[in-house]
Amino acid sequence: MSPMQIKNIFFVLLTAVLANSCDQSDQKAQRFVPDSNGRINSVTVVMPEQDWQGELGKTTRELIGKAYEGLPLDEPQFSLNYMNPKVFTDFARHSRNILWFIKDSIPRFELSQNQFARPQIVARFSGEDAQIQNNYLIENASLINQTLIESERQEKLRRIKKSKATENVLKEKFGIDLIYPSAYKIFKEEEDFVWIQKPIQKGHLNFAVYTLPKAAMYGKVNQRIIALRDSIGKQHIPGRLPNTYMSTEEAYRPYFYKTTLQDRPTYLTKGMWDVAGDYMAGPFVNYMILDAEKNRWVVLEGFAFAPSISKREYMFELSTILSSVTFEKP
Repeated sequence: MSPMQIKNIFFVLLTAVLANSCDQSDQKAQRFVPDSNGRINSVTVVMPEQDWQGELGKTTRELIGKAYEGLPLDEPQFSLNYMNPKVFTDFARHSRNILWFIKDSIPRFELSQNQFARPQIVARFSGEDAQIQNNYLIENASLINQTLIESERQEKLRRIKKSKATENVLKEKFGIDLIYPSAYKIFKEEEDFVWIQKPIQKGHLNFAVYTLPKAAMYGKVNQRIIALRDSIGKQHIPGRLPNTYMSTEEAYRPYFYKTTLQDRPTYLTKGMWDVAGDYMAGPFVNYMILDAEKNRWVVLEGFAFAPSISKREYMFELSTILSSVTFEKP
């Protein structure tokens, strides 16, 4: 079973948990639960300090704090914040994501939602010693990671919706909709290509939307995806200097996945872009979505230019925006 198939299974499980929580909303309304706190992609880890410095802490950092894919330098998927159990009380329990390791005679693993605050994910690992807890962590690491990723995606969308863009250009041109902040503005608009950009302190975040005929995808998929995005870059995304354009960085091997968005077959690619002849480069995420009803591929690509600073949160924002895509009903 491929990593993406496993991911989809975990997503279904998480969706079922979230749906069940919604069904019980009336019951939850009777109990006051404070708002959770914490930065996006931040996780509080509660265990004795000796365990944090030992094998259990090492496993936690390796499995939950593993590298975010597709960045030029390694950055963790989640920032782990250690907390001693002695201070894990009251307000400290309002963190949005918690991994809680507890010494108990009954060994078990529990994954719960909104236990101390809302929204919140709490993963509890109980056992007589750190080795038993460590085993539960290893067995459930994939489920925990996918649960946290989806929970953080939903939280990011919730925050974006507070100041959501109201432009209709994507709906008018392509029959799709994306949820993105109003700080993003149209940078370039052509007949079958739209480039939307947001300035940041040391660069800019971008996403482009365009379509390709269904017949454009042939031969070896991985090679064809790169060839197509390079041809689009040459045609639509110029560099700062004359006769330069964005292309795929050859020295960095992209990540390729086959998945689904909106129940449509999708190719997901993460990699690095650069501009030959210019000092510009950065990470990108590319979704190629098959729109069989219209005999086309809808391509959504996000790319960041943010030299000398961390890029995880920027790429997470772009991935969240692109994965929010919805299609008009035929």
